[in-house]
Amino acid sequence: MKPPDRNRAAVVRPRIKAVHPVRRIHHVVHEHLGRARDRLADPLLTALTVLLVVLMFVLAPLHAAEVIHAETLGFAVVLVVIGCVLVVSASPVAAALMLTAVGLAATAAVLRLDRRSSLDVLLDASAWAIIGLVLIWAVARAVFGPGRVTYHRVIGAVLLYLTLGLTFVAAYTFVGLLDPDAFTGLTVTDSPALASDLVYFSFVTLTTIGYGDILPVHPVARSLANLEGILGQLYPATLLARLVTLELEHRRNNRTE
Repeated sequence: MKPPDRNRAAVVRPRIKAVHPVRRIHHVVHEHLGRARDRLADPLLTALTVLLVVLMFVLAPLHAAEVIHAETLGFAVVLVVIGCVLVVSASPVAAALMLTAVGLAATAAVLRLDRRSSLDVLLDASAWAIIGLVLIWAVARAVFGPGRVTYHRVIGAVLLYLTLGLTFVAAYTFVGLLDPDAFTGLTVTDSPALASDLVYFSFVTLTTIGYGDILPVHPVARSLANLEGILGQLYPATLLARLVTLELEHRRNNRTE
């Protein structure tokens, strides 16, 4: 057999790196989802605001008055809210936290079928605390990020204000569970009126109306009420200044380009 010619120059053929079909599909899907998220992020702020208003100011009072049995419907609204938040944030951490919140709320609903207890309230409050904090983070990023100040972003700022009150509802629930006498005119027990009463007290405090029918007595409850009242006063001024700054910056960039 003739030995190979070592002096012959080796022919180097360029290697074409093949893209795996699964990776290609993943890239296409991720690109389309990113475009859809960018297109839907601002309108979803308005949708989230409507859902939260319906949940807190329509379903909760009707459930407290025993006009409707809103637990199942409220859980469905919560799932929709969580889905919208995931689209707006597109964060795996937010997804994990929201799944945790769903698990806590579902566990509370299952336990409530047997009998009502303080554990149900604790699980629900934990779920709403997680949802509120994630919602504040996601909405603040969308509202106060760079870019044009649109109608949906202004509505998103209202959503952020409402979410502050919702998060304090969870905080007041924790305090009321630790000390049954933390409030006068309000006892934190698993009852249909609990959510409506806490929402009422939280937003009366946030807007500094203070009717006086429910009063914080425990030092921690008073501290939370003071903090919520301060945030309720500072938020509109800070919001207005930030939105005006963003709009001016956006117009300045357009003129430069």
